[in-house]
Amino acid sequence: MKKTFYLLAAMLVAAGCAQGTAKAPAEGQEEIRPITAGPETQVQTTYGTVEGYLDGTIYTFKGIQYAKADRFMPPQDPDSFEGVRMAKLYGPQAPQSETLNYNYESTQTDYSFGNNFVIEPMDEKGCLVLNVWTPGINDGKKRPVFVWCHGGGYMGGSGHDLPCYEGYSLAKKGDIVVVNLNHRLNILGYIDLTALGGKYEHSVNLGQQDIVKALEWIHKNIEKFGGDPAQVTVGGQSGGGGKVSTLMAMPSAKGLFQRVTVQSGSGLGTGKKEISQKLGLEVVRQLGLTPSANADFSKFTYDELVEAGNKAAAKVAEESGASNRRMFGFGPTEDGYVIDCQPFAPDAPAESKDVTMLIGTNFNEFNFDMKTGSMTREQVVAELEKRMGKEKAASFVAAFDKAYPDADPTDMLYIDTSARYRALQQAASKYNQNGAKAYVYLFNWRPKVNALGASHGMELPFMFNNVALEREMTGSTDRAYAFQQKVADAWISYIKTGVPSAAGLPEWEPYDTDNGATMILDDVSKIGHNYDKELLEIANSHE
Repeated sequence: MKKTFYLLAAMLVAAGCAQGTAKAPAEGQEEIRPITAGPETQVQTTYGTVEGYLDGTIYTFKGIQYAKADRFMPPQDPDSFEGVRMAKLYGPQAPQSETLNYNYESTQTDYSFGNNFVIEPMDEKGCLVLNVWTPGINDGKKRPVFVWCHGGGYMGGSGHDLPCYEGYSLAKKGDIVVVNLNHRLNILGYIDLTALGGKYEHSVNLGQQDIVKALEWIHKNIEKFGGDPAQVTVGGQSGGGGKVSTLMAMPSAKGLFQRVTVQSGSGLGTGKKEISQKLGLEVVRQLGLTPSANADFSKFTYDELVEAGNKAAAKVAEESGASNRRMFGFGPTEDGYVIDCQPFAPDAPAESKDVTMLIGTNFNEFNFDMKTGSMTREQVVAELEKRMGKEKAASFVAAFDKAYPDADPTDMLYIDTSARYRALQQAASKYNQNGAKAYVYLFNWRPKVNALGASHGMELPFMFNNVALEREMTGSTDRAYAFQQKVADAWISYIKTGVPSAAGLPEWEPYDTDNGATMILDDVSKIGHNYDKELLEIANSHE
């Protein structure tokens, strides 16, 4: 039987209640929209029938299994099934060492409050799932598809751990299909056991292999969900940007997407095989196993694997002369099979020559406590001299003034110069390939409700058209909603056409090394041409 119920998030005023009518919700509030489920919300996939639900005008499917995998084994197609499988709840996230539990008093910061990370269950076997939002199913239409790879480095995160990842609003605004996914992480997703041989011959870059498997599922099934498998954009922020950059150097991913967005996570290179294999062998020894193709990892708990991985990473980091950081080495590696080259270091990968790129960073990135206006120019200069020496500080200040003549002096202490420097290197590498175009942005919109500034992830609620779901981050002001209109429209334009464009923005020029065009996104956006080149070179010099 068809079931219908209503989400009531709009406030009813007393007069309205008396008359039995609801006041229309203000912009940014959840609208009243019916939810239905039944045979009319079912889709026949390659592996069986799944039932989602219709949320207003957007069909929503959550927790669809796109692959299966044994521990440390490459992903395989999921099992076919009979009957109807429910797809109405988010699946579990991949196991990760630290859940982002920001409920404790010690973590009550603007960053944790603003992001409002979602606490989720974890499951090793059940984490290979994806979620779909679409304006239509089984309707014969071919809408552009936007696939999202979550952040969290290669260690944590999920397709649902930020409220703004929900695809409803973007799918509705753009008449596009939005997909996000979970995949294996950390030691489970990025250990290299290829040195053991045998069944472990391709046990490397497993998290990346998972993402490719999800893209294969999308290629086979997305038409039933109203999408076009020939119009796929893959996007990611932070670690997700690194994953997308790496996908571009994977032969198995070629042809599965036509455009990408790399947001605050330009991955120029990966680990090297000799180090990743050494680390994998050391994990085996730390677990007390004999390094061979018969090694059995099934009896160990996740925590035991993490402990062995930490010990192995510390040892290999010390022996390699690298900084001894936690879980050193568990990330993508150039193994020669799954990843056959260094992405963008220095050359853009041939596999994705025809893939268009949207590349960008945020003005502040990892500075989450902006104190604009709190220091005099003299105090700022003194602090810079402590950090980089008097001579370099003088050059930095002069270059900053040239690049940002109207900025507050305190911005010199909080500006990001490393992530943007890498993003421009990636854009230059793409341009020099003489293939598809790259477009570059710098996100400089800053909320007034908190001290986050244009920090890491601030663009996410805007490009997902979800300011209403991240009110604590953005302030949920008229100013925020006006800016959201331009940013979301630009991303939708890019997903649909390969060119970012929106009313209220100047013409977005593609990047080339001569003009160095960057769209500076703010309340009033503008194009800059190599305007901060000198500043970035000074900041990233190692003299």
